[in-house]
This record gives sequence, C-alpha cells and structure tokens, in this order.
Amino acid sequence: MTMSLVPRLSRKHEHFLFGIIQSGLTAGIASGIANGHLVKEGTFVLNWIASWFTSWIVMVPIVLFAAPAIRRLVTLVTHD
Repeated sequence: MTMSLVPRLSRKHEHFLFGIIQSGLTAGIASGIANGHLVKEGTFVLNWIASWFTSWIVMVPIVLFAAPAIRRLVTLVTHD
C-alpha cells in the first residue's frame, strides 16, 4: 500500500479537473497579457490576480459546459 500526499480523483472525473486546470491557465495568461501595461506602475501583480480570479470563475462553467458541444462539433468536421 502506497501513501500519497495528494488525494486522487477517479478517472471518471478527469474531464472536470482538466477543464478547471485549462481554464485557470488560459485565464491567467490572458489576464497577464491584458494587465502587462501595469508593470511600469508597480500594480501588475494585484491587478493580475484580481483579473485572473474573476475571469477564471467565469470561465470554469463555460469550459465545462462547452467542452461536450465542442467535441461533437470537432467530430462532425473531421474524419479518420
């Protein structure tokens, strides 16, 4: 028996975890780019964190609910 410091989720929930991580990464990059002009003012970090968190909270449900529709669309427009 091996012990893990990080609790493991069932594979049946991996698409939720993927969506949460993907939306967080995307929101972080986009908000960092959008707030880049604040580096000179010295307020970048606080503004970036606030922007990232707000956009992540909005994007998580969009990514999770849109993913099945996007998968169906991609299946329709591609072939083996």
